[in-house]
Amino acid sequence: MLMRAAVLTAFHAPMEIREVEIAGPGPGEARVRIKASGVCGSDLKAIDGKSPVVGRLPFVLGHESAGVVESVGAGVTSVAPGDHVIIAMNGPCGRCHPCGSGRFHLCSGPSRLPTIMGGPPRITLDGQEVRRFIGIGSFAEYAVVPEAMCVRIDRSAPFAAMCLLACGVVTGVGAVLNVARVRPGSTVLVVGCGGVGLNVVQGAVLAGATTIVAADVAEQKLKTAERFGATHTLLPADLPRQVSDVVKGGVDYAFDATGVPGVLARAFASTRPGGTTVMVGSPPQGHPLELDTGLLFASRSLMGTQGGDAAPHRDLPMLATQYARGHLDLDALISERLPLDAVNEAVTHVREGTVARTVITF
Repeated sequence: MLMRAAVLTAFHAPMEIREVEIAGPGPGEARVRIKASGVCGSDLKAIDGKSPVVGRLPFVLGHESAGVVESVGAGVTSVAPGDHVIIAMNGPCGRCHPCGSGRFHLCSGPSRLPTIMGGPPRITLDGQEVRRFIGIGSFAEYAVVPEAMCVRIDRSAPFAAMCLLACGVVTGVGAVLNVARVRPGSTVLVVGCGGVGLNVVQGAVLAGATTIVAADVAEQKLKTAERFGATHTLLPADLPRQVSDVVKGGVDYAFDATGVPGVLARAFASTRPGGTTVMVGSPPQGHPLELDTGLLFASRSLMGTQGGDAAPHRDLPMLATQYARGHLDLDALISERLPLDAVNEAVTHVREGTVARTVITF
């Protein structure tokens, strides 16, 4: 079947809108007609040649998506044609050791690694295989994905909002609820108030934090953070001192959503003794981290997270319910909606930091 897709054929270059061939779903797979796909910082890393999972080109990027199941392969029982779904970033096998211990985000099943690296061949361009970002490739009209990656949603839910749950929202909120397990009445610092950081702020509100300090170098982003629940905002200079001026002795929890080397150490130094810091944004691979060991000695904890440590079929429906009840603001995250033909314009806006989230709509 032919479809239109944005194909990355060279690093540091615009994607090309091309007509490609997509296969039908194999056993255990579903073909989803994409209705909305968010543009994420991970897509930009891939374009810049900095993604560890994007090597040999060409590639179809995009992974934060939602759509309608168009057809299913043999043995598929959990979804059917016509179902509205979010495409999760992972499809846990449910049988490996991490899955058995409830750590579905660390699934080591035999199909997991191939999916991360692009999955089995499903798209071709002029007879050449086109790989798909983490086995999805949602900057395209269709995606063929494992059944386990399809999470059904209510047919009344708007696709543009639902697609955000797949990555930015579940990563930010999950960092708060699943990883740090923020307690009611706590104090929280969020460094970096882009699409993911704003969802850390929302997660802190859901968790019942009473003081939420947002820090960013862009003043406009701080105003947006206030809308999402930040009680205090900072333009960081000497971050630990500034935070201590707001919360004497430091915060209970700090979250670094920037992925900028050096920021994590300053966020860590902004916590009180016994405090917890979560690295949400990912710095360049192999970059060393320098910490004051005296701070670590004072029973502080430093943690990482992968996609908010989410269990897709547990967390995504829960987040969709929070949205439906008005407890999670997804609509305000969407700064603009653009068609597939404008995907490179969308990338520029994300790179400039002028948007919270841009959504490609079909």
